[in-house]
Amino acid sequence: MSNGIFKVPTAVNEPVLSYSPGSPERDRLEKKLKELKETVFEIPLIIGGTEVFTGNLGECRMPHYHKHVLGTFHQAGEKEIEMAVEAAGKAWKCWSEMPWEERAAIFKRMALLLAGPYRDLLNAATMLGQSKSVFQAEIDSACELIDFYNFNTDYMCQIYKDQPPYNTKGTWNRLEYRPLEGFIFAVTPFNFTSIAGNLPTAPALMGNTVLWKPASSAVYSAYFLMKLFKEAGLPDGVINFIPGKGSVVGRLVMENENLAGIHFTGSTAVFQNMWKTVGDNIAKYKTYPRIVGETGGKDFIFAHESADPDELITALVRGAFEYQGQKCSAASRAYIPASLWNTIREKYVKTVNSIPMGDPSNLKNFMGAVIDEGAFHSITRYIEIAKESKEAEIITGGGYDNSKGWFIEPTTILTTNPKFITMEEEIFGPVLTIYVYDNETYEETLKICNETSPYALTGAIFSRDRYAIKKAEKILRHAAGNFYINDKPTGAVVGQQPFGGSRASGTNDKAGSASNLMRWVSMRTIKENFMPPKNYKYPHME
Repeated sequence: MSNGIFKVPTAVNEPVLSYSPGSPERDRLEKKLKELKETVFEIPLIIGGTEVFTGNLGECRMPHYHKHVLGTFHQAGEKEIEMAVEAAGKAWKCWSEMPWEERAAIFKRMALLLAGPYRDLLNAATMLGQSKSVFQAEIDSACELIDFYNFNTDYMCQIYKDQPPYNTKGTWNRLEYRPLEGFIFAVTPFNFTSIAGNLPTAPALMGNTVLWKPASSAVYSAYFLMKLFKEAGLPDGVINFIPGKGSVVGRLVMENENLAGIHFTGSTAVFQNMWKTVGDNIAKYKTYPRIVGETGGKDFIFAHESADPDELITALVRGAFEYQGQKCSAASRAYIPASLWNTIREKYVKTVNSIPMGDPSNLKNFMGAVIDEGAFHSITRYIEIAKESKEAEIITGGGYDNSKGWFIEPTTILTTNPKFITMEEEIFGPVLTIYVYDNETYEETLKICNETSPYALTGAIFSRDRYAIKKAEKILRHAAGNFYINDKPTGAVVGQQPFGGSRASGTNDKAGSASNLMRWVSMRTIKENFMPPKNYKYPHME
């Protein structure tokens, strides 16, 4: 069935490879990991297709072995920002008029290259540079990004097909979906290579040109994405690669009169500051910038007394501790009824204590290190607060070690206060806080869950009681943009669960959907009259 832009796409999701012992993909990946470990890359800016070396260097280090330098990268300053704006403007003249099928061909090729020769490279780079396990890298830097390119191309076609359904005799009405006038500023986070690969390319697919600032802690994998774009045939200047300090790059870019849009994933505080900067500069822009952002989360798992114990334990462990809890969607707080907690506590603790942690190059490890020193100190501060509080008890983990890498044990805090600091504030690390409620206060506790956090990104309800599920859906209606029933609150799949949240979690423009791509076009209505009137008088005037 078709309903305008909401037609079911024809793209299919990329299969997830297993990397089981003896598999060909495992052998290829291990060779690529070895190759990258033995090479130190010098990463330039790429502006208008030209490599630019500024001499102002940053370093790419392994989070799990921070003495190992994977590469150095040059950082942009005022001169390079001006160059990038000029290059984007020059490329816009041709790219904005490029026929849609020519743009689609580039991104379809991009997906095929990533599914083939670039798969091992991007997965290995993500594992080494961002300390992801092989499974987390595979579903991120390979499968999700391939899906973005294939599904977004389908969504683009659907958007262009959405035309006025009615034409009167003698006239023809149509809609033109124009790229925005100016450039898009894409700012991407460290935690998902797929987000880094989607935020600059989604606007580019729709005919826009882009200035892309990747997170400094993920420049390594981002550089290989630029190589992928180039090989796929993306013209020079369509995406300009400008890593650097956010305080420098962001200010200079957002003060430019040609800013037409912002595509952002990162912290709520940074996004709010960017929005304020746009407001302060609104009179100087040539067009009102589109602002699209996905920011923080304080994501929850809420269990009803009817929940299956083993299903709940698995969701808590995977939801909270996969990729060290460094997901906007990671489970960070849980509400469990007393009767169920008495049943699962011992098994839950045993399960968490069995989690293997270390170098992700060892494919047996479930967890790696957190991304950098700043994250390490920010996360461990919350652990120390819990250790000192009379309202909290640490029942798993609580230890950490930065001597070799930025390692933090999977930590579970049990609190008697549903408004305890670790129930309210975003931590972005392997820390889960559990509040045990009386079985009789299910509805009351649902309301507490809804009101506790300013965020509204993801959440999950576990129950085998349909009335309880329905009640949770109703009370938590605005508490999560992605809501899960009997599943962990992470792992949204392109084409199945478009991703995004509201409240302090962002603009909810749903990455991986047609609604996101619509933000990067400006419609023009065209009416053509085949038989224009030749007399100004209307019939009633006779």
